[in-house]
Parts: sequence; structure tokens; C-alpha cells
Amino acid sequence: MNSAHEHKVLSDVLHVNEGALRLAKQAALVVFGIVVLAVAAKIKVPMWPVPITLGTFAVLSIGAAYGARLGLVTIFGYLLIGALGFDVFAGSTAEKFGLEYMMGGTGGYLVGYVLATVLLGALARKGWDRSAPKMALAMVLGNVLIYVPGLIWLGMLYGWDKPILAWGLTPFLMGDAIKLALAAGLFPLVWKMVDRARG
Repeated sequence: MNSAHEHKVLSDVLHVNEGALRLAKQAALVVFGIVVLAVAAKIKVPMWPVPITLGTFAVLSIGAAYGARLGLVTIFGYLLIGALGFDVFAGSTAEKFGLEYMMGGTGGYLVGYVLATVLLGALARKGWDRSAPKMALAMVLGNVLIYVPGLIWLGMLYGWDKPILAWGLTPFLMGDAIKLALAAGLFPLVWKMVDRARG
């Protein structure tokens, strides 16, 4: 895509875009993003039929706020730290750590995290994060990219005769709808505040 037709993402608002300072800004954003992802993965909000976890919300938001490239570096950094055995994933304390955890039932969703981060970053570069309807659609598409490899992985791991959709999709749809609405309202609001501050 021609950069002249690209929109800025929220991370571009920090006006440090040259030389060593730019690299320092990007490194700081990556570290911050990894911390946000790790903390969000552990947050559970009581909800029916299952608690809402903020991991997917953080993944999609990092993609939209950082853009595809910086978002990809951040999500890879997060996955690398998890692969090394650090407790950064949802539920990893109760199950397993590191690669053993990543190769379990969550593995496909982690692949989806990477795909969704890139998609949200690309759509944000097209300005989708400045419009509530477009941001809502971006969140839907991002969730699809998380669920598809996640469900395929579950089916391959446990067998297609098992209730894969009941395990890995339907209990989470209500929570995802709430997170979708939150992101659809939040990102355009933040951009309005940024434009006002500039203006």
C-alpha cells in the first residue's frame, strides 16, 4: 500500500519518528504491549456462561493501536516469553507452562492472535479504528481469525467427534460481543480526543 494513503495509528501520535529515539520508542511500546497482554490474560470478569477474559481484547487493541508491524513484533515477543515458561497466558498456572502449554488446547488460538494482530493493524492503517461501525467489523473479523485456527486445532487435538464448538466458541460469544462494543466505542473516542488536542 502506498504510504501516502495510510492513516496513522495511535502509536504514531507519539511524535518520535527518527533515529535512535524512534527505536527507543518502539522498544518501549513493545515492552509495554507485552506487559498489557500478560496482565490482560489474567483478568477475568464474572459473566454468564463463562467469565470474560481480556486477553483477546488486548490482542486486538494492540494490533489496532500499534499497526501490523509493531503489533506483530509485540505479539511475537509475548509468545516468546510464554514459550520460555513465564506465566503470561490465561490459565497457565492451573495447567502447564511454556511450549507444553502452547501445544495444548490453546495453541490454535495463539496462532489466531498473530493473524488477528496483523489484520487489526492493517485495518487501522486504513482508518477503520476511527469509525465505530468499521471498528466493530474489524473486531468481528479479528475474532474470526482467532477462532478459526483455535477450533481447527481443538478438533485435530481431541477429535471432531467431540463438542468442539461448545468447548471453544459458543460460551465466549456473549463476552466477545461486549468487548467488541467496548472497542468500537473506545477507539473512535480516543481519536476524537487526539484530534481535539492537536487542534
